[in-house]
Amino acid sequence: MASVTSAGPHPIYLAGRWVESPDRLVVENPARAGEPAGWTYTATAEQYEEAVTAAVAAFERTRRLAAYERSAALRRISAGIEARRDEIGRLITLESGKPIRDSLAEVDRGILTFRIGAEEAERIGGELLPLDLNPASRGRTGITRRFPIGPIAAISPFNFPLNLAAHKLAPAIASGNPIVLKPPSKAPLTMLAVAEIVAEVGLPEGAVSILPMTRDLGDRMVSDERFKLLTFTGSPSVGWKMKERAGKKKVVLELGGNAGAIVDRSADVDWAVRRILTGAFSYAGQVCISVQRIFVHDAIWDDFMARFIEGATKLRVGDPLDPQTDIGPMVDAKAVARTQALVDEARSMGGRVLLGGTADGSYFPPTVLVDTPASARVSREEAFAPLVVACPFADFDTAVRQVNDSRYGLQAGVFTNDLAHAWSAFEELAVGGVIVNDVPTYRIDHMPYGGSKDSGLGREGIRYAIEDMTDIRIMVMASAG
Repeated sequence: MASVTSAGPHPIYLAGRWVESPDRLVVENPARAGEPAGWTYTATAEQYEEAVTAAVAAFERTRRLAAYERSAALRRISAGIEARRDEIGRLITLESGKPIRDSLAEVDRGILTFRIGAEEAERIGGELLPLDLNPASRGRTGITRRFPIGPIAAISPFNFPLNLAAHKLAPAIASGNPIVLKPPSKAPLTMLAVAEIVAEVGLPEGAVSILPMTRDLGDRMVSDERFKLLTFTGSPSVGWKMKERAGKKKVVLELGGNAGAIVDRSADVDWAVRRILTGAFSYAGQVCISVQRIFVHDAIWDDFMARFIEGATKLRVGDPLDPQTDIGPMVDAKAVARTQALVDEARSMGGRVLLGGTADGSYFPPTVLVDTPASARVSREEAFAPLVVACPFADFDTAVRQVNDSRYGLQAGVFTNDLAHAWSAFEELAVGGVIVNDVPTYRIDHMPYGGSKDSGLGREGIRYAIEDMTDIRIMVMASAG
């Protein structure tokens, strides 16, 4: 088998075997036009059918795997990724354009995610439920247990090609379900490297397939009734249409947002500035919980904005393989053009650009907008770019309402040292996660993660994903006589 980092095309992973297809897939390097990051293949319709058939057959074995077997496999995957940390980190950078420092951090999170999966495999439990609540149920006791639901269809995005796929693969293995994963066409090589590790851990044949696919085959997977759950991370426009076509299967959607961060009067301004610079501009803002909207109290507006602009000017834009780089390229020319269009429209509607605002080839500099109408697309849509819209506020409740004035509700950040305001934000913000004294971009891999409104359906975080990947069954025991 060719190495992922070798010059030849890398085969794809079909039910425990490495295969090729007539359809070669060239993976572009966002930082170096004309220098591909590598090559692989897209699966044929016949290969897709083989993978699904194998997954259905494998379920009879995976659902009977003992907890120690599932846990051991996940621990070996975690260790295998750790042993190849530098190689996989470099591969993430080559195919996604993510700065190498951030790519290595993603590898570390992937190591953790599979380790957490191993731990959760060992503690999938149930409960003893007293049923003798009335005379007719005297002598009866219930025992609940979670059972794997069956083959899982998974689709993961380009921006975290390892860890967002890991959040589908790890809980599937942990809960005893086969999985067919469609990695992103822009960045499939990372999970094919992980597949090399998966192939060595002793899972049943058909338990895992990692197949780059065309959109047509991906659509076929969405509606395929043999899958019992569809888990998708990507854009809202695509995700909700998938749900309409998914039929009777369970659906988990982790979609986008235009996350807001409130900087209250009592906030530590230095800390807020440092964290929002990271939350807004890391990986060129191509993160679904990237800070896109900042709401700053009038009393500290001038101070905050001066420090924020100064900090943003110091961020280094450049070669993502350079460890000193803060911001690399955007994923493709289409993303750059869309970002430029958002900024240009904001300008035409009266918005002012305090920093950045003009693309430089495949790079877009840190961009800060003020006086931007709430009706502008940059305020209402997901930008997925290194830009923020900043607005002052006079009243904390008003800031909360402004954050909620969005069709998205993934996560929100609240910088405050007022405990009442922290609790009020937790109560009133219509989001999946309220992060106090940090950015909405914060996530650790065992926490429940997901959104409300157009931002998604269901939750990830290994234990919470396992809940969707299993069904509860009760056994009722009655004493004789």
